[in-house]
Amino acid sequence: MLAIIWHSRTGAAQAMAEAAAQGAAGAAIAVRLLRAEAATPEDCLAAQGFLFICPENLGGLTGEMKAFFDRCYYPLLGRLEGRAYASAIAAGTAGQGAQAQLDRFVTGWRLRRVAPPCIILTGADRPDSILAAKTLPHIALQKCRELGQLLSNGLEMGAF
Repeated sequence: MLAIIWHSRTGAAQAMAEAAAQGAAGAAIAVRLLRAEAATPEDCLAAQGFLFICPENLGGLTGEMKAFFDRCYYPLLGRLEGRAYASAIAAGTAGQGAQAQLDRFVTGWRLRRVAPPCIILTGADRPDSILAAKTLPHIALQKCRELGQLLSNGLEMGAF
């Protein structure tokens, strides 16, 4: 099973997660979209691979995505080594801060990155545009579909 664990504030990361799930749907492997607030250690143990998707807030992960790692980190320590992961970050103008924070967490779990980070920039850089609902362009959603497809096909073939 591919677990797509996501959190969204303005709709961008949710659209990215849904697009990734659409891309992954063509493979025989099961795909589960899991909101970060609801994902459990048991969900993670059932997964062969992970796609983490969230926005960057104030240069880091959203509180809800961080809370997922806070809740699940120690119960899963030593139990997920070698499983595949990838990530997608929705950001206004950067994204690297959230990506670096996520990478630190999964390094402890000893997950194996199988695709380069996908950072989708919205250009939001003022309070009104940062807080506004987001609609992503087709090309951004296509990148997420391709990422989901890559992960599900790789898991199905046993490539990772």
